[in-house]
Amino acid sequence: MSNEIIPVDPIEEPRPDKRPVVYYEDEGEGEGSKGGIRSLTYGESSSSSRRSGGYVPEVFNSESLPSNLASEIQRFLRVANMLEWKAPRVAYLCRFHAFEIAHSLDRNSTGRKVRQFKTLLLQRLERDEETSKTTRQEPSDARELKRVYDENRRYINQHAETFDLENSHGEKLLDACRIVSVLYEVLKTVIAGPQALADRDSNRARSELFAYNILPLDHGGIQQAIMKFPEIKLAIGVIRNVRGLPVTENLPRRGTFVDSFEFLQYSFGFQKESVANQREHLILLLANVLSRQPQKSSTLQIIDASIDELMRKFFKNYTNWCKYLVRKSSIRLPCVKQDAQQYKILYIGLYLLIWGEAANLRFMPECLCYIFHHMAYELHGMLTGAVSMTTGETVTPAYGGSHESFLSNVVTPIYKVIQKEAQKNKLGTADHTTWRNYDDLNEFFWSPDCFQIGWPMREEHDFFCTEPPKKEKVKTSKGAREKRKDKGTEDKEPELSDASLEDNRESKWLGKTNFVEIRSFWQVFRSFDRMWSFFILSLQAMIIMACHDVGSPLEVFDAVVLEDVMSIFITSAVLKLIQAILEIIFTWKARSTMELSQKRIQVLRLGSAVIWTVVLPVVYAHSRRKYTCYSTQYESWLGEWCYSSYMVAVVIYLMTNAVDLVLFFVPAVSKYIEISNWKICKTLCRWAQPRLYVGRGMQETQISLFKYTFFWILVLSTKLVFSYSFEIKPLIAPTREIMKIGVQIYDWHELFPKVRNNAGAIVAVWTPIIVVYFMDTQIWYSVYCTICGGLYGILHHLGEIRTLGMLRSRFHSLPSAFNRLIPQQSKKSRTNNFLQNIFCKASKSEVLDQKFVLVWNQIISNFRSEDLISNREMDLMTIPTSGLFPGFIRWPIFLLANKFSTAVSIARDFVGKDEKLFKRIRKDEYMYFSVKECYESLKYILEILIVGDLEKSIVSNIVNEIERSIEESSFLKEFKMSALPALQSKFVELLELLVEGNENQSGKVVEVLQDIFELLTNDMMENGHRIMDLIESSPEAGDDSSFFTRKIEPQLFESVASQTSIYFPLPDDGHLIEQIKRLHLLLTMKDKAMDIPANLEARRRISFFATSLFMDMPSAPEVGSMLSFSVMTPHYMEDVNFSLKELQSSKGQVSIIFYMQKIFPDEWKNFLERMGYQNFNELIDDGKEEEIRRWASFRGQTLSRTVRGIMYYRQALKLQALLERPEYKDVLEDVSVVERNNPKLSAELDALADMKFTFVVSCQMFGSHKASGDPRAEDIKELMIRYPALRVAYIEEKEEIVGDKPQKMVGDEPPKVYSSILAKAVGSFDQVIYRIKLPGPPIIGEGKPENQNHAIIFTRGDALQTIDMNQDNYLEEALKVRNLLQEFLQNHGRRPPTILGLREHIFTGSVSSLAWFMSYQETSFVTIGQRLLANPLRVRFHYGHPDVFDRLFHITRGGISKASKTINLSEDVFAGFNSTLRRGCITYHEYLQVGKGRDVGLNQISKFEAKVANGNSEQTISRDIHRLGRRFDFFRMLSCYFTTIGFYFSSLISVLGIYVFLYGQLYLVLSGLQKALLIEARMHNIESLETALASQSFIQLGLLTGLPMVMEIGLEKGFLTALKDFVLMQLQLAAVFFTFSLGTKTHHFGRTLMYGGAQYIPTGRKVVVFHASFTDNYRLYSRSHFVKGFELLLLLVVYDLFRRSYQSSMAYVLITYSVWFMTITWLFAPFLFNPSGFDWDKIVDDWKGWNKWINEQGGIGIRQDKSWQSWWNDEQAHLRRSGYGARLFEILLSIRFFLYQYGLVYHLDISQQSKNFLVYVLSWVVILAVFLTVKAVNIGRQLFSANYHLMFRFFKAFLFLSVFAIVITLSVICELSSMDILVCCLAFLPTGWGLILVAQAVRPIIENTGFWHFTEVLAQAYDFGMGTILFSPISVLAWLPIISAFQTRFLFNQAFNRHLQIQPILAGRKKQR
Repeated sequence: MSNEIIPVDPIEEPRPDKRPVVYYEDEGEGEGSKGGIRSLTYGESSSSSRRSGGYVPEVFNSESLPSNLASEIQRFLRVANMLEWKAPRVAYLCRFHAFEIAHSLDRNSTGRKVRQFKTLLLQRLERDEETSKTTRQEPSDARELKRVYDENRRYINQHAETFDLENSHGEKLLDACRIVSVLYEVLKTVIAGPQALADRDSNRARSELFAYNILPLDHGGIQQAIMKFPEIKLAIGVIRNVRGLPVTENLPRRGTFVDSFEFLQYSFGFQKESVANQREHLILLLANVLSRQPQKSSTLQIIDASIDELMRKFFKNYTNWCKYLVRKSSIRLPCVKQDAQQYKILYIGLYLLIWGEAANLRFMPECLCYIFHHMAYELHGMLTGAVSMTTGETVTPAYGGSHESFLSNVVTPIYKVIQKEAQKNKLGTADHTTWRNYDDLNEFFWSPDCFQIGWPMREEHDFFCTEPPKKEKVKTSKGAREKRKDKGTEDKEPELSDASLEDNRESKWLGKTNFVEIRSFWQVFRSFDRMWSFFILSLQAMIIMACHDVGSPLEVFDAVVLEDVMSIFITSAVLKLIQAILEIIFTWKARSTMELSQKRIQVLRLGSAVIWTVVLPVVYAHSRRKYTCYSTQYESWLGEWCYSSYMVAVVIYLMTNAVDLVLFFVPAVSKYIEISNWKICKTLCRWAQPRLYVGRGMQETQISLFKYTFFWILVLSTKLVFSYSFEIKPLIAPTREIMKIGVQIYDWHELFPKVRNNAGAIVAVWTPIIVVYFMDTQIWYSVYCTICGGLYGILHHLGEIRTLGMLRSRFHSLPSAFNRLIPQQSKKSRTNNFLQNIFCKASKSEVLDQKFVLVWNQIISNFRSEDLISNREMDLMTIPTSGLFPGFIRWPIFLLANKFSTAVSIARDFVGKDEKLFKRIRKDEYMYFSVKECYESLKYILEILIVGDLEKSIVSNIVNEIERSIEESSFLKEFKMSALPALQSKFVELLELLVEGNENQSGKVVEVLQDIFELLTNDMMENGHRIMDLIESSPEAGDDSSFFTRKIEPQLFESVASQTSIYFPLPDDGHLIEQIKRLHLLLTMKDKAMDIPANLEARRRISFFATSLFMDMPSAPEVGSMLSFSVMTPHYMEDVNFSLKELQSSKGQVSIIFYMQKIFPDEWKNFLERMGYQNFNELIDDGKEEEIRRWASFRGQTLSRTVRGIMYYRQALKLQALLERPEYKDVLEDVSVVERNNPKLSAELDALADMKFTFVVSCQMFGSHKASGDPRAEDIKELMIRYPALRVAYIEEKEEIVGDKPQKMVGDEPPKVYSSILAKAVGSFDQVIYRIKLPGPPIIGEGKPENQNHAIIFTRGDALQTIDMNQDNYLEEALKVRNLLQEFLQNHGRRPPTILGLREHIFTGSVSSLAWFMSYQETSFVTIGQRLLANPLRVRFHYGHPDVFDRLFHITRGGISKASKTINLSEDVFAGFNSTLRRGCITYHEYLQVGKGRDVGLNQISKFEAKVANGNSEQTISRDIHRLGRRFDFFRMLSCYFTTIGFYFSSLISVLGIYVFLYGQLYLVLSGLQKALLIEARMHNIESLETALASQSFIQLGLLTGLPMVMEIGLEKGFLTALKDFVLMQLQLAAVFFTFSLGTKTHHFGRTLMYGGAQYIPTGRKVVVFHASFTDNYRLYSRSHFVKGFELLLLLVVYDLFRRSYQSSMAYVLITYSVWFMTITWLFAPFLFNPSGFDWDKIVDDWKGWNKWINEQGGIGIRQDKSWQSWWNDEQAHLRRSGYGARLFEILLSIRFFLYQYGLVYHLDISQQSKNFLVYVLSWVVILAVFLTVKAVNIGRQLFSANYHLMFRFFKAFLFLSVFAIVITLSVICELSSMDILVCCLAFLPTGWGLILVAQAVRPIIENTGFWHFTEVLAQAYDFGMGTILFSPISVLAWLPIISAFQTRFLFNQAFNRHLQIQPILAGRKKQR
């Protein structure tokens, strides 16, 4: 504002009647007309005023503006609204100026909504033009503008230094600044005329209101508190060191640079606002590092150490990259220390500026290294004046320093490649092999070939080619490539690459890099081949041992047994051959980017595998034929030692494994070999694995290695012993018997009659056992996970305080434990070691630390503000802060409840000596303090209340008498304790009168005092008369003869004449009133206080906080020295706040507010109490809608809840910073009061909090919501206003319109400009801080990580916490964030952590049983599961939020997630993979927790499970899992597998095992083998099968999930509670739920792995659980559960029908009970867990909806929830995008449905026991006849039903009679029975379904034929039939009222336990106000 405009008279001003004149080519055309071209000019208008009368102020909408105009004109419209009432003419001129700008930007109104906006604004201008003139106080517009400008300018000058702009007090100052900044530009335009519009940018730069994020650097912000911090001053001084920076003619700027960043901006062409963003970023980073440096060093040393620390963090990845590629780093520093400091700042600044504008390139860290490598070389050349070796000129930036040069020339070309490749993904439907994802593009820069791109980049290079490969093959220059590699170590200029060698070569598509994501189940074997080889070889070895009847391990060393066991190495060779073949097949499409050496190694590995696969069997066969043994010369405990030539071959074969074994036990050596650049080390690494930039050096310490190795040895030993003893060995004898029996007669036509030894039966028996063998490791892992996790939790104090009783008993130790959260002088890294934590005890007699008191009270006050507790509970839980009684502790009343009354009862009935009574009271220290405080409080109150001299003397003597008797131990002798209860009641009565303070009650106070005196002197004191004697004998009495002239009784305590004896009402002293209330509570509280707080959430939070204080955590630093951190929350379209309309709207169900009132009744009651109202109606009538919205929103999964929780970090930091100040160490007031009374202190605390904490919400759609007027935008703006420190980042999308020139259209839309914007609230408006242009739309991959990526540049600090918008935080947890961040400074094993894992509390598990199950399941995973993953297994990754990242580590290594479409569907976990592969360390800490919401309805839960399963299937084929599986050591690889994809694959195997078993049994039954084996040989093989099935049942019954769950509940709530909860869960059908979830996981995991199509599934985060229609359930679960359930049902029925004659029913039950359970669960669980699922009215509605849906015709635009046809077509999407291999796999799977027909037709009576193949052929003839009959009816309907209806009826009757006659004939002649009809149905129904599946697989072939229409009709009939079968039992049960009541009871049992009203909710009643 330094350039004021002072016009000189006479002013050359516009003419008075000048106004905008608009010419229309066609006045009559509307918005859509093409001729509506407007031309705005300056000129005179002859039109008169359009309206008369006075000016009427009216606000013009300044918020919902066209996106391409908002940034330019919004500030003018806002100021116009502000001046509307003060200066209407100035408001008019501001709007007029906005119209001019809008018209100059888009003259043709081609932008979206521009025409409507300009029309509205023009109408407003025409209306206000003349009327606003009448309000003008000056003769001209220019003078009027100058007047208002001067007024606001003067106000700013007067108050600029007295207000802090971040405080609410500065609201008026902010408005004045905003007005001045806008009027400057308007005034300039009014004076200069149209020419001023051309200079708009320069005017705006000079006039715009200063906008800053945290540091006000450019606008006189030196007065701000944060700018006064010494660290900030030092950091700014370092950044502004520009001494010696070159100024060349090529730079756009002349003169001295302000700082290093400005030099970089004009040297390389970075965006101005991006430079401002990163300038602040680096200053804050440097300042925070400076704050942590030891103060003993000099300033220069501190600065150097800080900069060096940043250099190490920023360029660790870059230096590793240079070392890997054998390139010399471009970071070159001078010898002079001060110059080196400047160079370092320039290098860090350059990297930050590259990163800040890189947009989507930030996911490609090595690409950024490549860019930095060249630009740093150019920077060094500029600084040193170096001369280029190629041009002979001074080194200058290749792309110059023009405006946006870096974005246009560097970022955009690479971004276009990413964008085009992502478009080839086709929204996740294309195969991964057809396009390059982020990883492919980034990994190109892992090869020296990347330097062929050159600098400046050659856009004709293959890297930029995005077209698929062409047929012509162009040979690359291998010799040149090898030559380049040999010359790689030379110190040459980066731009001197060999790019010119291939300039003449045509560009080609590079294809995949290093890895190809191919969909196949073989990926599981390929990534974890060592594990599968181990299991396969162990299985083979155990089978061989069982065949040899080995009973002892020593028997294995028998020569014959040993050699047979060693045959497993032949299998090993075969497996290695398979692995080598798979490696070549799976990397074939990456061959163009693969190094030649790697190709050679693959060929050599294949050749080696082939050789060993041939040699080992040959040698084995040779040694078997010519068996020779060689005895050892020395006897040993093994006896005779024999070996053969085969054993020698095996030893040679295992030599490479021996090397690996040695390296396994010496991890430091193997790490050195992997990261070394020595040729021999590279060769060794390449032979073992392809040498890549990541995945090297991941080894852990020796101790960690021992721990997880020991764990897995236990697991594997248990698993193998169990498998051998109970699965394999019991089957050997039955197998031998089966092989002996020769079955010659089969019950069907045996296709392979010559197969010997009953091979089919053996396969059917062994296959399910083998399947169980491969999956039961997951079970044993779960068992040991439970044991180890439980022990770890016990040893680390988890659940130490579980209940309120435990909290009360341990409360005395909390103050000392609280010291962990306060900075200590000790230099120890942690407050206590492990053993000290176990045995730490605190003295009960210590004085409470005032800091603890303040923090405790702040927590309790926060509970009250959240409505978790009532006012009364807050009083009971608050610790007094007044220093009335400094001699003893004043505990909160809830600890002292009933203690005084108990003491009174004890004293009343006590018989004995004083010492015993006192000892008994002192034994309970809370009782002792209660009695003492009551006594001291009464003394204190009576001293103030009684003012009469006589009365005071009486009271003093009574007190002296009491205290004397206590000292002399004669209290019980001199006082009668029987009167204590009466005395207590009198004191209670007195306190009530004092609290009431009614002056009219003075007489009652006197009466009560007299009663108390009489009780004391007459009833209690043995020598009460001595009181008067003592007074009479006192010397004071003799001095005043009139002292006793009045009567003592009954006028004692009464007022006489002008003298008053009591001071009533008491003085208005807050501490006194507080103490009286407290004393009243102490005297009256009974047992009810034992349940304080009553709210379950408050109990849980306070118990966990108390427990966490005893856990091992680092010491807390001071706030000024702590690590700084940011929190980022991505937001898309989720709810910000519930609107009042949404809260009250019922839509046929209950309203949300009604639901909330019933689910949270105590919190609603507390809310009403806090607001001072009685009910909902009063709140609405009094305009408290916003308070209601907030209350409800804070109980849903909304953004406002998350923001409130995260802002507790800031509140906690300010509280802790205040307590650290020496002048406030004994502060007794509430923190908010201190801040209000000291604005300067408040500003300093805010500044410190800003320096340490930043919260950015990435609201992707905020810009669009603002433009469209979406209420979510207003809600977000309200959040920014409520929390001024909140920052909102969003994507701005503007249409690119330049003058009148038509722009090239992109599709159907004009081109758009995208920007990342950071905004904050200034006053009541949102203000843009930074606007950073992007190269294109940022969302080109997965939405959430891209949303995070665009906003991450606005985060600050050393750490970054990622929080989802369905999470919550708590103040008491925020207090521990300092301790948590210190973990980054400590080594956890070999290295400090890069990700800190935190536990989560699921806050949505309190109502329905499903929510409860999910809450416990999730809790067990995020606690006991992750506890084990982090330690000892060392394989914890990132499982979503709220983990805390080492921010600098991750922003230099690709960010906090991955974003490639589809493959990175579970984007969070890939951050953990990436961190681990790049040698990061991930830990887990349980002393801090964050709240998280989960889905509460079955459908939402199933969608979530499906999403996670889809993500895991994509992980299975990802390069990250492959590299982890191949590069971890064996045991860590096992941990990785079983804790990631292994869980889902094991679940898939367990379900597959059921199918394998049933189909095996079906084969045995239908073929007649089982009958022959059981009857003829009388051999029962039930036990072995039963053993196998037991493991399956173990999973199906949900115990796999239940074990860790029970352990965790036991740790945190007690094992008795855990047992009760587990039993209750089973009664509420938890096993049904978990079994159903098993089906969800396996279906989606298997389908996605095979066919692809994984997509993000929005589950919705609604609070309310409602009834889902039958149609919705069928659509969601038809293919995943219902079809599979019907198949299992069919298998069980067929098996039961044909085994009855020879097998007992008990055996059948033992074998199939678990399968029956799974079948019923999969068919009916959705209806059991559906609220009101058995309500008759809803059943009727569901049936109508089902019929409508099944018969509705589909088509384009018809959603699947409206039509069966649309849904059926969508269900086949996975096949449409699949290749021939997947379709063939689908056909092969479908063949199983034809087995029924083949087996059953031979069991028909009509077949007359014929085994001829012709019987099967005739069955197909029957099927064909049925199809033709149906077709005939269909044709008849088409021909006759319309015009010949009678004929059509005759035709149908004829067909019916014909079929009936055929059936009768067959029954008479061919013995067709009724049983045959049933068997035919069982045979032909699966065949029809199989035909449908085959038809779907070959759809492209038959789609245009009549077969496809027939398939569709048949599929519709099947779906209708299945739906009807499912619906029938539900409708029958709905008739029984008790069923619906029972369902409600088990579904909402938790709610019934909490006495909530569920029935009104389920009934959908209206809210009862």
